[in-house]
Amino acid sequence: MIQAIYEEHKGRYCYRRNRDELINRGHHVNHKKVQRLMKVLGLKYLVHMKKYRSYKDSIGKIAPNLLERNFRAERPNEKWVNGHYRV
Repeated sequence: MIQAIYEEHKGRYCYRRNRDELINRGHHVNHKKVQRLMKVLGLKYLVHMKKYRSYKDSIGKIAPNLLERNFRAERPNEKWVNGHYRV
């Protein structure tokens, strides 16, 4: 049954999704059991890399550098910097 589900989904299902599919089909089995059986059968799921998408040019804009790396303040609470923007 595990082999059939694996082949039906072209090797994309890991042991967790295989277990969920077994439960949907009426077979209640522990996830560790499915993991062990998949290991014995030599079934490894395919890991798909996510495509990198940069939105730097199209959506976002670069904030102006107001401090110009001058972080030294003359008095307390004059300059606050928080990660991406100046407070």
